Amino acid sequence: MPRVLPGEIDTLLALRANGKLLVGRERVTLLEAVIQHGSITKAADVAGFSYKTAWDAVNAINNLLPRPAFITHTGGPRGGGAEVTEEGRRLLVTFRRLEEKLSRISSSIAVQGIECEEDLIFWGIGMKLSARNTFHCTVLEIFAAPVNVEVRLQVSPEVVISALVTNASVSELGLVDHRPVLALVNASSVMLAPCDQMPRISARNKIMGRVLERFDGGSDVEVTVGIGAGKTMTSIMTQDSADATGIKPGADVCAIFQDCNVILASD
Repeated sequence: MPRVLPGEIDTLLALRANGKLLVGRERVTLLEAVIQHGSITKAADVAGFSYKTAWDAVNAINNLLPRPAFITHTGGPRGGGAEVTEEGRRLLVTFRRLEEKLSRISSSIAVQGIECEEDLIFWGIGMKLSARNTFHCTVLEIFAAPVNVEVRLQVSPEVVISALVTNASVSELGLVDHRPVLALVNASSVMLAPCDQMPRISARNKIMGRVLERFDGGSDVEVTVGIGAGKTMTSIMTQDSADATGIKPGADVCAIFQDCNVILASD
């Protein structure tokens, strides 16, 4: 076994969701490359990402922040580009500071051991989420009922969604007006329909958006829909269904899902 010298312990700060990386060293490098090159394609190449992986990374980060860290521009003399916002730049600074702190902790442990290390709580940083779509929200209203409770959530200035939870969940999660929470929606629960062919369905959640990306993989299709304010909604559907409804980049669609398919999480 190789001998590790004092101070040689490496540290890795990462936030994960559903077993997949949300924010880590590589994705921070990607955002830094966007700042330098102003292009998601060029930044992905520099950071060693595929184009799809790069988009998955920035979409996941945008959905978990109150304001987008990354935005794109269409048209213009260069034919469009990408930009890291002030929120994204603050994320980069914060991440690098946390990473530096972890590095100092690891060096201290390597030299002195862990008995007197008061910052060990830092090693437990992490997030375990259970859905492809994860949004940072604020509770707007809570409508009480004998069994289930409707909770209305502000995802962005333009988007409000509803979640149906039990009275016990309201108490356990400490849900009150203006409280920040995470809303999770499984991608397979999101149905897409053209805006001019809206189905007759009783689902409370109907969000207008525009298809940004479509990735075909065998019989299934993953579709990313921009819903405004830098937020995206992902849907997993069959290829036959996507073809039949004309789901392609640039198409205006409505993302539809039941309130009972929204899972809430709080600290």
